[in-house]
Amino acid sequence: MRLHRLEITAFGPFGDTQRVDFDELSAAGLFLLHGPTGAGKTSVLDAVCYALYGAVPGARQSGQGQSLRSDHAAPQVRTEVRLRLSVAGRRLEITRQPPWERPKKNGRPGTTVDKAQSFLREYDVATGTWKDLSRSHQEIGEEITQLLGMSREQFCQVVLLPQGDFARFLRADAEARGKLLGRLFDTQRFAEAEKRLAERRRATEAQVREGDAELLADAHRMQQAAGDGPPPLPELAPGDPGLAESVLTWAAVARSTARERLTVAHCARTAAGSARTTAERRLDEVRERARLQRRFTEARERAALLQERAGAHREAQARMERARKAETVAPALELRASAEAEHRSAATAEARARTRLPEAGADAGAAGLAVAARRAAEELGGLESARRAERRLAELTAERTGLDREERADDAIRRDAEDWLAAWEETRADLQGRIDAAQQDAGRAEQFAARREPAHQRLEAAHRRDDLARDTDAARERALASRDRAMTAREHWLDLKEQRLRGIAAELAAGLADGEPCAVCGAVEHPAPARKVAGHVDRETEERALAAHREAEQEHTEDERTLGRLREALAAATAAAGDTPTEQLAEEAQELDRLHRAAREGAGRLHAAQEELRAAEQERERRVAARQQAALRTAARVSGRDALDRERTAAEAELTRSLDGFPSVSERAAHLERRAALLTGAAEAARAAEDAAGRLKDADARLADAAFRAGFDTPEAVAAALLDDTAHRQLQRRLDAWQQEDAAVRAMLAEPDTAAAAQQPPADLEGAERAAGAAARRLQEAVSAQDAEARRCAELDRLSARATASARRLAPLREEHDRVARMASLTAGTSADNDRRMRLESYVLAARLEQVAAAATVRLHRMSAGRYTLVHSDDRSGRGRSGLGLHVVDAWTGRERDTATLSGGETFFASLALALGLADVVTDEAGGVRLDTLFIDEGFGSLDDQTLDEVLDVLDSLRERDRSVGIVSHVADLRRRVHAQVEVVKGRTGSLVRQRGAG
Repeated sequence: MRLHRLEITAFGPFGDTQRVDFDELSAAGLFLLHGPTGAGKTSVLDAVCYALYGAVPGARQSGQGQSLRSDHAAPQVRTEVRLRLSVAGRRLEITRQPPWERPKKNGRPGTTVDKAQSFLREYDVATGTWKDLSRSHQEIGEEITQLLGMSREQFCQVVLLPQGDFARFLRADAEARGKLLGRLFDTQRFAEAEKRLAERRRATEAQVREGDAELLADAHRMQQAAGDGPPPLPELAPGDPGLAESVLTWAAVARSTARERLTVAHCARTAAGSARTTAERRLDEVRERARLQRRFTEARERAALLQERAGAHREAQARMERARKAETVAPALELRASAEAEHRSAATAEARARTRLPEAGADAGAAGLAVAARRAAEELGGLESARRAERRLAELTAERTGLDREERADDAIRRDAEDWLAAWEETRADLQGRIDAAQQDAGRAEQFAARREPAHQRLEAAHRRDDLARDTDAARERALASRDRAMTAREHWLDLKEQRLRGIAAELAAGLADGEPCAVCGAVEHPAPARKVAGHVDRETEERALAAHREAEQEHTEDERTLGRLREALAAATAAAGDTPTEQLAEEAQELDRLHRAAREGAGRLHAAQEELRAAEQERERRVAARQQAALRTAARVSGRDALDRERTAAEAELTRSLDGFPSVSERAAHLERRAALLTGAAEAARAAEDAAGRLKDADARLADAAFRAGFDTPEAVAAALLDDTAHRQLQRRLDAWQQEDAAVRAMLAEPDTAAAAQQPPADLEGAERAAGAAARRLQEAVSAQDAEARRCAELDRLSARATASARRLAPLREEHDRVARMASLTAGTSADNDRRMRLESYVLAARLEQVAAAATVRLHRMSAGRYTLVHSDDRSGRGRSGLGLHVVDAWTGRERDTATLSGGETFFASLALALGLADVVTDEAGGVRLDTLFIDEGFGSLDDQTLDEVLDVLDSLRERDRSVGIVSHVADLRRRVHAQVEVVKGRTGSLVRQRGAG
């Protein structure tokens, strides 16, 4: 990184725009920034830092925003810092403007605040122009930090070398050095690693203690489940080394005792079951004999009853026979009854019609009555006009009556609408309440629906967890078996290999030939070659054993891999389901389903309630409209009623003119109509009576002939013998019932088992039931005892399996806790294995400090004329720990001493060497970004002339690396020794910057 140009406006003590040309100063390699105290030398460095990072160094960070603004600046001049620099092969320009409280425009009184602004530009060599890159504070900050590879704190420490800080660093203790180095080298991640290991140690310790407590709780549950059978559980506590082994051993004894008691209970149940089977078989036999005896007695009683009803049965058979004969005559009888009824009706109608005729024509025949009816009809036809007038008058009367009825109906509509509308608010409130309740149910349904899915997922995970636990146990057994097989195959292969090696001489001797050198000793003579002995193992046998060993190893590896996959799946399922039992998760899921269904049912009533409210609102609108329409119709009927009254008066006048001795035309027409109708009806009734009399006579003749052929003396006897449908069905049912009963009784009396049971003594059913009940009670007691023992065994098996699983689960947790505890103690510096009791972060910082000391010694050795050397020390200090010691070796005395013993001048050039060395190390740490411009702040006043020359020679040597170094000091002697200068002059109107090059 190389600085080129700095422009400062209204910043710090500078009221006007001041410029610093670093390119001119860099040509000399070493330049001086001087001025009186308070003039603003440090403000120039603050401006550089503010341009790069948007903040000033160290404790001056509070000087942000309006406080950075110069008190000497004009109100209309904005504070601005602009810096041009080259970094990573790019030439950039950064402009920073802090927040500014400026006067309002257009001459208005008061001030307003402009926000802070930042600008980043890059110089394009190809076009020779500047192009904008960003105006975002965040983007510019990230870009600069990435290019420089340093944070603001690191930049201020390695570019703006604060000598006072390094003097304190030389005299500080290990803890203070650690804080500074930690900020520079960003070793927080190592401290975080220590913290995470400590937290992990506490977490694993809590898990182990929790597992021990759970295992001990299962042991106490097993003791409660086992009862007083096994020996008492030994006294144990969480953290005991042999806790798992003691619990599992006691559980095995308790399970064995429970199984013995279960065996005894099973034998007792078997004996009680046999006794109950015998008693039940005896009870069934007694019940069957009692049933057969009751059946025989019942059959005898039913036979006696049939014998008593035999006479009535024969009478019913005779009555049924006469009814069948009478049914053949029934059609003729019905025909005669129909003709008689028709004749009687026709005669009655004729008599009634004649009684309504005037006395003058009542005795005429059918023909005379017809002639009189025609004359009355002709006279009635002449009154058609009067009849139309009368009908119109009736219509007018009806219309007037209709208007009155409509008026009453509209009054009723208005009253009904008003009554209904009076209760509208209460109805709407009730319906709205139902809607609100349904909406609340809908909300609850959504909540329960959101909870159901995780609950079912946990339940599915629990099922997977249970299945995977069983599969894991089986896979573990397979892995153990395959490991045993692999070990056996390996031992067999090694045995064969050893045997082959013992006989390898014979195998080599088999390939020897006279005159050819031996492959082992090189001799060409073979006087006594080795011979193969019995049981010699050759290469093929060994290779087969090796192949079998590798196959077994492969099988074991596959089993271990399968076991690992199952364990991972089991861990995932356990993480998803937790330790909650599957039954409890199922109950929780069912309860959520029930609550969700109930809420959905409540929510399902929302649509109905909304529809009812919508219908009620429509009904309200209809009622209001009906009331309005009724009022409109009432107003319209007033004019209609007056028109009807006028037309009625005219119709009555016309009818009065048509009267002919009658009160009205309508009465006269009615008289003629009645007369014509009476005459016509009488004529038709007379003709009908004559026809009916002829049909009755013919039916009498046919009935008499049919009754004689059926064997009846008179038609009356036929009618008496007939039965209606109800009587016929009842009589047939009586006959059928008697026959069925007779057949059933005969069959019952003919049964061999029933007759044989009747010959035996009466059955003692009560005694057999008492014996069977006693046997059932004994069996129930035995079953209850066996079930209790089975439950005891099952509970002990379940708890033992759970304890075994807990012990297996605890084993890796204990191992992990031991491993994490050792690592945490090692990184924290409290482990016995950590000889120097050095924390991890201190160890990393010690390595960095050692690099810094080595880099600083190169310059310190020259500044001190070869006298002093900085060395890093691992000696313990403060609370017995070590790692961040810093000593100086005095070549004149050959002794090593603490840096705090250096004098003022020695401390300055030692701290300067340390600062330059630290700059090199931090630069390398930041990614090797080259720092071509450095600043050294104060401290030169403590040096004598010779030492000052040596220090300036060291600083001047930095030019060899194409660096420029700026010395910030007010020492007068430096003005003669350093020719390139930047002077800051203090004045009443603000400070000014004056620059002078090397010439």
